[in-house]
Amino acid sequence: MSLLPIRFAHSGFSLRSLAVLASAASGCPACAQDVPTPPEIVAGAPAGEWVTIAPSDLLVMDLAPDATGHARRVVIQLLPAPFSQGWIGNIRKLAAAHWWDGTSVNRLQDNYVVQWGDPDGDDKAKAKPLPPGLVDNSESAYLAPRFALPAAAESALSLGGDAYAGETRIIDGWPVGLDKDHAWPLHCYGMVGVGRDNPPDTGSGAELYAVIGQAPRQLDRNIALVGRVIEGIEILSSLPRGTGPIGFYTKAAERVPIVAIRNGPDVQGLPTYQMLSTHGGTFVRYAAARANRRDRFFIQPAGGVDACNVPVPVRRVP
Repeated sequence: MSLLPIRFAHSGFSLRSLAVLASAASGCPACAQDVPTPPEIVAGAPAGEWVTIAPSDLLVMDLAPDATGHARRVVIQLLPAPFSQGWIGNIRKLAAAHWWDGTSVNRLQDNYVVQWGDPDGDDKAKAKPLPPGLVDNSESAYLAPRFALPAAAESALSLGGDAYAGETRIIDGWPVGLDKDHAWPLHCYGMVGVGRDNPPDTGSGAELYAVIGQAPRQLDRNIALVGRVIEGIEILSSLPRGTGPIGFYTKAAERVPIVAIRNGPDVQGLPTYQMLSTHGGTFVRYAAARANRRDRFFIQPAGGVDACNVPVPVRRVP
């Protein structure tokens, strides 16, 4: 994979200059022991650089308690326009209809994905009926027109190209691949996508998966991505591995029951979440530090970074 310099489009910032920004914040650029780590840089972000995530952009999944009785909650942030809005509309309708209640986690393939939905979805005689009003989406909707991106997209942090995209950027907090005319979200760790059958099927949104392994970027532009896990990925990634083909559970007793999946506004007592603005100075220093670690642990700075290795920090409101 080619790791190209981090830059701001049209700004003249190079990877080296951004790395200097990251180390200079310590007050002693030459002293490695004083150069802040990426978490330390984020911890110092001013309050004004944190952006509140609207509850309407959240999906909350409660699994059955674990063997010790501890609750298991997973919180998903849904992608903003212009990406995957047809599927996201379906997902909101499914959650409002309480459709996922009583379904289950049905598959966990090591270093790949964990998948949930109706365990009988492939059997027309047993499949759970879908609520009315869901829309069919075409394969073309895996891509968004580049002209439809937010106005700030062309000045967003660019991470160069890699083996899967001519260019990658962090746009309004999301990792995105681009070519001359199109843009698409990237299959990074924790991203959530829509399960589907072979084309032309594109999935309704009733079957979802989360990435729990090395970023499977070969899926980019082939499946609809709809969001990312912002809390609880450790719950999903630590579930038992499936023993059947591609990680499906072979016995009903192996499946993990889903108690409920709800839209954020329908969850009482849901915390307020914030993500670090990717337009602020803190994120610039954080990204530079991820690409060029100079703190005391590191011997050789990498000199580059891929888009999936610059996770956007998310926190509960302190």
